[in-house]
Order: sequence, then structure tokens, then C-alpha cells
Amino acid sequence: MCRTSTPTTTCPTTSWKSSGEPLTGIQIRPLGPGDDIDAELDLRRRAFGPVGAAHLAAWHASVRHSIDQGAILGAFDDGRLIGSARYHVMRQWWHGRAMPMAGVAGVKVAPEHRGRGVGTAMMAALLADVADRGYPVSALYPATVPLYRTFGWEIAGGTYQAVVPSRSLAALIPADAAGITERGGSGGGTGGGSGERGWPGGAAGLRRATADDGPAIVAVKGRVHEALRHCGPNTREPQELRDWLDKPDHFCYLAADGFLSYRWAKGTEEVAVDELLAASAATARALWQILASHASMAGQVRACLPPDDTVQWLTRESDVQLRRTNAWMLRIVDAPAAIAARGFPAGVTLSVLVEIADPVRPANSGRWRLEVAGGGGSLRRADTEATVVDPVRLGARGLAALFAGAPAGALRLAGLLAGGDCGTDDGLDAAFGAAAFLLDTW
Repeated sequence: MCRTSTPTTTCPTTSWKSSGEPLTGIQIRPLGPGDDIDAELDLRRRAFGPVGAAHLAAWHASVRHSIDQGAILGAFDDGRLIGSARYHVMRQWWHGRAMPMAGVAGVKVAPEHRGRGVGTAMMAALLADVADRGYPVSALYPATVPLYRTFGWEIAGGTYQAVVPSRSLAALIPADAAGITERGGSGGGTGGGSGERGWPGGAAGLRRATADDGPAIVAVKGRVHEALRHCGPNTREPQELRDWLDKPDHFCYLAADGFLSYRWAKGTEEVAVDELLAASAATARALWQILASHASMAGQVRACLPPDDTVQWLTRESDVQLRRTNAWMLRIVDAPAAIAARGFPAGVTLSVLVEIADPVRPANSGRWRLEVAGGGGSLRRADTEATVVDPVRLGARGLAALFAGAPAGALRLAGLLAGGDCGTDDGLDAAFGAAAFLLDTW
């Protein structure tokens, strides 16, 4: 588990550029309670634009929470804050199993100090801190890809947006054959015919969510990700959801196995869905029918969804438009811990020799025996294992992409994987294959 206490050690006053040249006079350390939060706000405004007055209180609370966790590093030049980098304490789901994840955000350097290697030095310090705190993996949305690739992050997946005409949701098609019901006899798969409303009775416990429902929402989302064996999505700490849930223009619904959050957009011409998750046919239909009830006002629904969301099979016409919007990157911080925490398909058995080269995280480097069986995996040292088999060779970037489900053949073409043969490629694809996605754009 990750520690959340403020680190007691700080980086030395002389940091280092990636080239090995000293970055003199710059101190990199966690921000503490005594640091001026307005200096961080000024830096935020200069790097990313203004923070609206309506969001300022929430921004202050969020930053204070991260400071209390020791999760914001600042770069100081003669005592002045000239750069900062932050990560959020999260859990990320991989084939239905969760592991601690550091969600990196807000990496910024004051304009007049850019080009000195400050950003590189901060990322080196942040990755070391994330590793020291026991995170197996880290994810981020890149403003600039080359910097993060230098430290072993690689493109892992995307966020996906579906646009659905509201009229298509007004009458969802029934299940494919009579008698198809969900396990447990809920019968949820047969509802939703023309004009039929399956909710609220069709989804267990469906109700409006309130600002106090953070823990319940995190738990429900986790159950959905586990049940559907999702790869990539994260859950936050419950307290981070309060401001989001308390906004008067956000409408949230919670069921025993589903969650919906949406708002009006473009006046009332469109409904924008931040999240819609369901682990049963009854709940999926109930949540989509809540959105359909706005068809007299909104012409379309624009929703952030998993790429295989059920709505593509619920509408009568083929008019659901799905596209990838943002790319995000993954870093395997602790390779053995990440493999041990990840879920794998229960029917896959794999044993392959892997050689990892990770100069930024040397503990990941070396020869390993990767084994997958019974839905779990392990990575154990095999430096002295006698074999004539050519091992699969990966760097940190290739390891991250493979972990996230990229096909082994594609990684070969990109120069991110070598060694092994067609048989090992098939085994790796069977074990890791996935369409990784995120719903949260922190």
C-alpha cells in the first residue's frame, strides 16, 4: 500500500539534468504547510491559464490536500518557487484488479526559467518519490510527450467520447432472444422496449447521489471495473469527489452496480455525460433512459465512455459515433509489483523469459521469468536461469505499452520489443491484450 505521509527528506540543492550536467542553485523538495500557496497559484495561472473564481476555493482545497500528502514537489531558485509537479493518490484497474497509481499532473515551470532543465530535474525527483512510496504504476496526460518518454512513460490508451442522438435512446431495443436474463434472475436484459421505462425498479437502489456519497461512488465504480474486467480506469479518494458532487449543475445517480454523472451543455441543446458505468443490463438501460428523458430538450448526448460501452448495441439505428479524444501515458514503476497486482484472463497460461532494460529504474532491469496462470501473474528473477531461448527484450517504454495491452507485433514494428518468437507473441497478446481507457481527465 502507498504511504501518504509527507516525506522527511528533500532533494539536494544541486539537482541534475538528464544530460548529467549539474543544475546548480535549484532546490527540489515537497511543498509544505509553510509554503506560500499563492505562489503555486501564480505559477498555475502563468503555465495553464486562469482559475475561474467559481473554482478557486476547490482548487485551494485540492492543493492543500496534496500538500498534506507530500504529493507536490516544488523547484526553488533562491527561495522562489519557479516550478512544481504534482501527483494524485489513485487506484487503477487492470483486468478487474486494482493497484495503487500515482496520477501525475500540473508539471509546470515559470516561463522565464524554461530551458534550464528544471522540468527534467523535477520529473526525476517525482519518479523517485513515487517509487519510494510504493506505487507500482503511474499515469499522466502529456502536454509534451518527449520529456515523459525520457523517463519511461509511454502511450497506453485513450479517453473515448460517444455522440448519440437523443431520439435513439428513447426506445432501446430488447434483448436478442426471449428468456435471456442476467445471472440471478433479474430479467434486466429484456426491458427497454418501445416506450418502456425500466427505472427506477429495474436497477437496484437507483437514486440521486449527494455530496456525502463519495465513498459509495468509489466502491460502486470499483465493483463495475472488477465485474467487467476493465483495463486502465482509475478511482480517486472519496474526499476528492465532494466538490464535484456538490456542484448544482452536475446531476449524479447511484445504483448498486452503476453510476451516472451528467450536465447540460450548449445551453440545453446537449447533455454532456462525464461518466456512465453499469455492471448489469438493467442498470445500463436505466441510466441511459434517464438521459433519454431529456430528448425533448437536448438533441444529442455526448458521453465519456469505455470504448466497448453497451450503448452501441442498445440503439435501434447504427448512429452512435465513438472516437478517441485524449491519449494518456503509463509508467511501470515497480515491475514485479505491477505484474503481481494486475489481473489476467483466467484461461491463459504463460511462461516466458523477459529481459528488461530500465536505466531510470535499475531495479526493474535484468532477466525475469514472467508467468501467468489462474488469473494472476508473477515476475521473478531469472538472471542465473540456464536457457537457450532468446528472451523477449523490452525497455521501460515497451514494458508500459505491453502492460497496457499493445500487441506484441506492433511493439516490434515500433522498436519497443525484440527477441522471442511468434509463439511468445501469441502468449503475450493473450495475457495482456486490452483496449486500455481512462474516464478521468485529472
